[in-house]
Amino acid sequence: LKGNEFFCEVDEDYIQDDFNLTGLRSYVPNYDYALDLILDTETDDDLNDEQQEIVDTAAEFFAMMEKYQNVDFGRCPRVLCGGQPALPVGQTDVPRTNTVKIFCPKCSDIFYPRLRRHSNIDGAYFGTTFPHLLLQTYPELQPTPVTTQYVPKIYGFKIHPSARQRQHEYAKERTKQQALVSQMQKRASSSTAATTSAAATANGTPKKR
Repeated sequence: LKGNEFFCEVDEDYIQDDFNLTGLRSYVPNYDYALDLILDTETDDDLNDEQQEIVDTAAEFFAMMEKYQNVDFGRCPRVLCGGQPALPVGQTDVPRTNTVKIFCPKCSDIFYPRLRRHSNIDGAYFGTTFPHLLLQTYPELQPTPVTTQYVPKIYGFKIHPSARQRQHEYAKERTKQQALVSQMQKRASSSTAATTSAAATANGTPKKR
């Protein structure tokens, strides 16, 4: 479905593992009731808990790996990353705090999703760990870090760092001068209005009886 491209189907055995639900009780209203509605199935007893956790985690990561390879999460918008596929990431693990961002494994920076329908997804759904753990699990997916940086130039010449400082100081001084001129204009306007009012009062004629 549109808007759900960042998600994959989660196996119910994965949800039944208490470890994967750590911390959710304090954030989800009617937690027990909601969990019962989701897990209205019989559990699979063929594997012990540890084995089942390994199987479930591997399955979920594999599903997300496929989505990454299919570029379902979008690409890094940075030109020098050359369209590198991205991964979803949260800026915090606390629900309803920040929306999801996309992480570029090549430049290690985060960006807003390109599509508007993804802009309201809670970043805590993925948390701060997901993309980094996925790349640790599948190191072959880790691209070579980008080393090329964009270099600003004017007529082919690089801009010296000191020029930026001078530009900043000039802009600051110009803002200060504009504020001073504006203040003087306001004072002049107030003075003119007061003079006009006084002149009108002095030249006024008495009312007829």
